[in-house]
Amino acid sequence: MSKVITFFKDSYEELSQKVTWPKYGELQNSAILVLVASLIFALVIGAIDYAFENLMEFIYQEF
Repeated sequence: MSKVITFFKDSYEELSQKVTWPKYGELQNSAILVLVASLIFALVIGAIDYAFENLMEFIYQEF
């Protein structure tokens, strides 16, 4: 049981004193970057899906 208590004490110490947490501005910039990248990826995947759907419709109509 003492190992478990030691683990939690060490974990708390590491998280509260040794970890460098990002500032609010850095978090905000990172969040905006993730949202923009996700939107770009969604648009690209949507365009590929649209093109593939039209290609398959064309192939099915020809044969």
